[in-house]
Amino acid sequence: MPSHLSADRPAAQPPRRGSVEALISQTRRLKGDVDAVRRGAEEEGADHPRERWQRALYDLALHQLNDLDEHLAQLRDGPLPTAAEPNPAASAPGSLLSRVGSAEWNLLTDEASWSGELYRILGRDPAAPPLTLDELPSLVVDEDRPKLTAMVTDCLVDARPIDGEFRITRRGGDVRTVHMMGEPVLDADGSTASMWAVLRDVSELRRSQRVVSETRDSLHHRQEAARSEQRLAVELQEAVLPQWRGSLRLPHRGPGALDLAFHHLPASTNTLIGGDWYDALDLADSETLLSVGDLTGQGVGVTSNMTMLLGAVRGMAMAGAQPGQLMAWLNQLLDATVQPALGSAVCCRYRPTTRTLVWAQAGHPAPLLFRDGTGHVLNAPDGVLLGATSGAGYGQAEETLEVGDLLLLHTDGLVPGHTGSAAAQLLLGLAPRLAGNRTAEDCARTVVQEFGEGAREDNACVLLAKVTS
Repeated sequence: MPSHLSADRPAAQPPRRGSVEALISQTRRLKGDVDAVRRGAEEEGADHPRERWQRALYDLALHQLNDLDEHLAQLRDGPLPTAAEPNPAASAPGSLLSRVGSAEWNLLTDEASWSGELYRILGRDPAAPPLTLDELPSLVVDEDRPKLTAMVTDCLVDARPIDGEFRITRRGGDVRTVHMMGEPVLDADGSTASMWAVLRDVSELRRSQRVVSETRDSLHHRQEAARSEQRLAVELQEAVLPQWRGSLRLPHRGPGALDLAFHHLPASTNTLIGGDWYDALDLADSETLLSVGDLTGQGVGVTSNMTMLLGAVRGMAMAGAQPGQLMAWLNQLLDATVQPALGSAVCCRYRPTTRTLVWAQAGHPAPLLFRDGTGHVLNAPDGVLLGATSGAGYGQAEETLEVGDLLLLHTDGLVPGHTGSAAAQLLLGLAPRLAGNRTAEDCARTVVQEFGEGAREDNACVLLAKVTS
């Protein structure tokens, strides 16, 4: 297509061959780098919505880099030929040259000149005469015709550059998206003599962008659904767990009275809330039940099952079951149901008259005992507890407490990034600070300030019992 004087600037000088070659080299290096990163991400094998969104973005970036590479090659090799000049490179299926065409419409003679590529883009017979500006809208879908008319009118009347997209319908009903860029060409008197344009088939590019948008929206919806389920799970768990304001002083008096405090720490990430629980219950003969544990699984379903679990634990304890036998019955009860499954638990029965703590555990961190500014992990029970009529139960242990002792029960996610003995050692390191706290609630506040105020991936519960008399 011949060069003309643009409506708002002189014709640009073609870039130096060497500079275009350098741009081509840079583009191809970048394509290789992007492709390498994409392959690395695919080797990880994840199929999460976020990974699908990332793969779609990689594909879109490579698609655009491929087009840039071919655009630069076209700059290097020269202008596109007209329809009468065949271009072998343009016949390659899927090549950029087959998706970019040019046209010029002479307003004085009402003649039109199209490149061969434009015929292919618009699905026209190369032997047919090119369409005039008045005829061009006949190819455009009805909804986009006003847009094309406005662009052409602004170009011819107000000398505005054309830069916009519209959809065309080719023979057979195939709909394609075309991006058109053009300018008016002025004669010596400053009047519009003709209009030239470059048209590009951007259907695949827009398809890639839609995939990115759809995967991003899907990821957003999934994240919102997860956050909503997490909020609901937190609300359910708060409704199920005992709600105390400050320390709870159980109603019995006399030797071995307990001051209790608790705290539930939800995960700060989008991880769904788990089935962590704590509980305390005043039993007959002024004894006290203390328990913490967790159910396997996550979300609203497992949280709602905590009501059944806490009811079962309380019922068996009120019926007189000791911790070892209670743990065995609880495990049998949960094994007989489809869900939930017991992850771990520790159950304690405190006898205030002798200040005796009887406890048992099932795969759970042992209680921590703090006394006189130091602390230690209670020794795990040995063997099994034999019942006269009910078979074997879990082993249980006994510990005699003193006035001022602090007992700490917790689930395994209390200390972020640490479990088992490592978490226990960090908790025991709080002994000097806990010794200066007057109430169980003060102690709970110290634990939360140390381990509960930052971001955490796991849910956790902590229950503290302080012997006050």
